[in-house]
Amino acid sequence: MSTASPVQAAAELDSVSRVYPMGGTDVRALDDFTFSFGQGEFWAIMGSSGSGKSTLLNILGCIDRVTSGTFSLAGEDVSLLDDNALSDLRSRKLGFIFQSYNLIPQLNVLENILVPLFYQDNPPEDGEQRARALAERVGLSDRLDHRPQELSGGQQQRVAIARSLVNDPTLILADEATGNLDSSTAAEILDLFDELHAEGKSILLVTHEPEIGARAERVLRLKDGRIDEVYGNQRGAF
Repeated sequence: MSTASPVQAAAELDSVSRVYPMGGTDVRALDDFTFSFGQGEFWAIMGSSGSGKSTLLNILGCIDRVTSGTFSLAGEDVSLLDDNALSDLRSRKLGFIFQSYNLIPQLNVLENILVPLFYQDNPPEDGEQRARALAERVGLSDRLDHRPQELSGGQQQRVAIARSLVNDPTLILADEATGNLDSSTAAEILDLFDELHAEGKSILLVTHEPEIGARAERVLRLKDGRIDEVYGNQRGAF
């Protein structure tokens, strides 16, 4: 388990359970889960189908709420926030990268990167400058006017990565981010994650592929909504 103190934690869960009523039976997707993800750490979250990976990611992403226990993001107790406050928190402190990219087809590359800032009450004045700089960083400065359908899968995922960074998030959540990519393109995306980690970004990567999980600094493996195993990869200090 991470030894980061609460002050240093990017995300902290204390005795968290998430229970879904199904056909008269309560299914515990997370069961008394306690864990702390430290600032600047790169975690792979692994486990079989039904292990609790998606539920954990949804809670960390402020998309789902805990049934019991507490969840804090960068020291802020998320359990106490209403839906509007959660939406604002997502736009300020979280970056999302999805397997299916989740780009808006009607928007071009620059506009898609800017989307998280649209939801902030007081978006930064340098938002477009940030977006252009990020597009250049991911190698898409010559594609700013293109729409998603005009891009390859790898290019679309690069847009998604730039979008996840435009709000300078506390935590980047990546859900099977290389699942729709060929091996060469997936390696390029993972190289970008390595760069972000080296710069101090906190990254949680959900994956079912061992070779992808091996790229992370540390691995958290789930089983039946509980922690099954925690270990550090040789490439990272643990």
